[in-house]
Amino acid sequence: MGKFFAVTIVVIAIASAIPILRHTWWMAPDISTHGAPIDEQMSETMAEAGISFLASQIILALFIWKFSSSRPSDPIKSFPGGAKAMVWAAFLLVGTEVLALGVFGVKAWANVYFAPPAANAMPVQVQAGQFAFYFRYPGPDGTFGPLHPDLISESNANFYGIDVDHDQDSKDDIVTAEMAIPVNREIHLLMHAKDVGHSFFVPELRVQQDFVPGLDLSMHFTATKIGRYEIVCTQLCGLGHYNMKAYLSVMSQEDFDNWLKKQAAMQ
Repeated sequence: MGKFFAVTIVVIAIASAIPILRHTWWMAPDISTHGAPIDEQMSETMAEAGISFLASQIILALFIWKFSSSRPSDPIKSFPGGAKAMVWAAFLLVGTEVLALGVFGVKAWANVYFAPPAANAMPVQVQAGQFAFYFRYPGPDGTFGPLHPDLISESNANFYGIDVDHDQDSKDDIVTAEMAIPVNREIHLLMHAKDVGHSFFVPELRVQQDFVPGLDLSMHFTATKIGRYEIVCTQLCGLGHYNMKAYLSVMSQEDFDNWLKKQAAMQ
């Protein structure tokens, strides 16, 4: 029975590795300028973790195979060096792997989190609240008006708390429920949460950033392919979390300019 169990472990381990090796359930196609090193990092992580997983399962199966038929009268054998040696070996192996992944990860994420956006990056504010995203674009003056939390009103569609009557910079701001950006143009995303923790996730952009209540966060990216993509919240934020999503439309510069004019006319 023990040997059958050992064989079963090996078969299950190999079978579970096949879909990973074949990329059966892989990531969505990359449409960002920073996605290639992230995909490379993901492949390296999956390879290292997969090799470690298979090795551990095979070793487990070998131990079961060898010792499953032991008799009470058989002498007890100990691992060379005892348990302390095994702990140190595991510590060094796992520590080296984590350190290597961290070093490679810095390179993969540096362009998104450690490098500032270009001076001409287009700013877009995104607000997350139960259970929707809203986006704000500066008008022709290129400046966002200040936010007034006390003026936020869902019933009046004043999702950002903008005071257009007294703030000159707010008069031409554009607020939308769908995000649109021009292709091959760097976007500087300015993020804040209205209530609880949320997340901004676009698989094709290789972008996933949490909103933290009370903090203003920013990130930047450049989309390289025209299309319509889903934005989803990946943080459990309440009963309506399952349906919290928006859409990102990547357009040509001309189509984006026309879209922005239409949105401005609807304010």
